[in-house]
Amino acid sequence: MVDTVVTLVVLVLVVLFAVAVIVRTIRIVPQASAVIVERLGRYSRSLDAGLHFLVPFIDKVRATVDLREQVVSFPPQTVITSDNLVVSIDTVIYYQPTDPKAATYEIADYIQAIEQLTVTTLRNVVGSLDLEQTLTSRDQINGQLRGVLDDATGRWGIRVNRVELKAIDPPASVQDSMEKQMRAERDRRAAILNAEGFKQSQILTAEGEKQSQILRAEGSAQAAILRAQGEARAITQVFDAIHRGDPDPKLLAYQYLQTLPQIARGDANKLWIVPSELNDALKGFGAMFNAHGGSSSDGGGGGAAPRRRPEGEAPAAGFEEPVLEDPAEALNRARAEAAGATRDAEGATRRVGGTGGVPPQEG
Repeated sequence: MVDTVVTLVVLVLVVLFAVAVIVRTIRIVPQASAVIVERLGRYSRSLDAGLHFLVPFIDKVRATVDLREQVVSFPPQTVITSDNLVVSIDTVIYYQPTDPKAATYEIADYIQAIEQLTVTTLRNVVGSLDLEQTLTSRDQINGQLRGVLDDATGRWGIRVNRVELKAIDPPASVQDSMEKQMRAERDRRAAILNAEGFKQSQILTAEGEKQSQILRAEGSAQAAILRAQGEARAITQVFDAIHRGDPDPKLLAYQYLQTLPQIARGDANKLWIVPSELNDALKGFGAMFNAHGGSSSDGGGGGAAPRRRPEGEAPAAGFEEPVLEDPAEALNRARAEAAGATRDAEGATRRVGGTGGVPPQEG
């Protein structure tokens, strides 16, 4: 019985030892990973992805390194700018292990080392910039950080692919001042844009008024030219019609008499201008009075005014000395003769107008 128990215990121990040996012998490495193997306390080799066999109790796995690109975000760090303003900056680092052996043996904790190196480099870079440059020069800061980190982490078997500033937060008072400055700048730009728009509208309005005045002036000039041409043509046609109609002196005298009231019309007329042709017209009108005032057997002018006898001259034999008429009777007689002349002139006008304004053709 005792022998059986001892046999079972030994058998179990052998099985456990065999399992431990198999576990320590067979090593499966996943993809994008590397396993550091030490033999008797010293570095032996790095195992890539796949199935590997180790010497049990002699080979030992020191570390497993993830070869994929990794992202680490560091907490906000206070940095002082060149104009003595404290800003809080959050950084994000993208890195990738390239040498598992160096990442394992060259640095104890490369994550903490990268963080501290990032903080010190960031303070050096931002300390040489003022606040405005810090806010507007993120690409420049990222490039400088990446260059410094890549040089320092190269010997650790780490490659820094990218450095990003996630946030730059100035103090609250500075933020308020920046907002006021931005608001003032936007108000200034809005005022400039409004002034430019008003200027352009005034220019366009002035140009429109200029064009309209030019067009109106051209229209007025053309209208005046057309009116002048029309009046010239009308005067020419009237002049030609008058000459073709061959008016007699009676008609011309009548026209002169009709024009006199128009000359004297108006309360402001203090001076009358009498044309020189009026004397000839009055002479013709007087001859017309002599022609219609009386009749004689020999066709002479029986109605002619008697010739005044010079002083001291004796009356001719057989003739009596003329007696002056009463002024009222002379005025009535002159009016009657004027009415007769008017009727004769109107008759002549109707005769000329009855032919349609075209005088009869000669021969």
